[in-house]
Amino acid sequence: MVRSLCRRSDVLIEPFRPGVMEKFGLGPSILLQDNPRLIYARLTGFGQTGSHAPRAGHDINYVAISGVLSMLGQKSQKPTPPINLVADFAGGGLMCAFGILAAVVERHRSGKGQIVDHAMVEGAAYVGSWLFRSRSLPVWGKPRGENVLDGGAHFYDTYETKDGKFLSVGAIENRFYRELLEGLGLDPDLPQFEEDTQRRHLFESKFKSKTRDEWMQIFDEKDACVFPVLELDEVDSYAHNREREVFVQRKGAQDDALVPTPAPKLSRTPAISGALASEKHELEMTEEILSEIGMERVEIFRLYDDGVLLLSNKPKL
Repeated sequence: MVRSLCRRSDVLIEPFRPGVMEKFGLGPSILLQDNPRLIYARLTGFGQTGSHAPRAGHDINYVAISGVLSMLGQKSQKPTPPINLVADFAGGGLMCAFGILAAVVERHRSGKGQIVDHAMVEGAAYVGSWLFRSRSLPVWGKPRGENVLDGGAHFYDTYETKDGKFLSVGAIENRFYRELLEGLGLDPDLPQFEEDTQRRHLFESKFKSKTRDEWMQIFDEKDACVFPVLELDEVDSYAHNREREVFVQRKGAQDDALVPTPAPKLSRTPAISGALASEKHELEMTEEILSEIGMERVEIFRLYDDGVLLLSNKPKL
């Protein structure tokens, strides 16, 4: 079935360790012979070659090997993994998709497919390119947690408010910093790059004197790069997010789960969130795809019975 699908497909994405697909008889040498236009994307932690290629790992390991993890964390503290965003999602899935699209564009010229060998270690490193290439800039180059963009500057950090909530402050440029000082009721001519520790303590005291909403009533009128740190149960009700339809309620969810809508937004062919798809729609899509290779409906439902195809609820013939 897989070979039949790949003969008519544009892209195959496989996430196994090196050699697994070859054991199934589904390696790129076979599938590209069946379909020379196929783009065969291999997404792994360490890549198809190299001493670590056959080894297991997780996001924290890939980010560690990339060098990016050493740059993340507070001053004088151990490196802090950024959940699993850098390698799994940004350096992994997103960069692999970018590689696939690059291969699709190239295929318009050559008419040929190719193998996309994407390692999450390399993706994480590439996503962090600016961190590597900007060591000589004023905003970077110091030890972890002492730089402008990693919590080392009082004007680029988060601050707790009177009600235990938080605000994000990113007033890097001087004109934004002046607006910040004015909003806090401080002298707008205070020097920005002096007495960082004292200024941080002053900011902490100031921000704790009002609630987050009280501060936002002030900063909503100012271009000071001050915005609330929204909790997950607040993001959908935030005015800007609602206006842009940033989140959507997952269809059939019992826990009122919200999911982000697809981004970026395309003007002519906007994407529709998969969270809105019903099981009926999923089944229809599956039938449409498998019917392209001549599979009858009875055979498709047999695959559901055998557990080869999965839905939340088994469909009825």
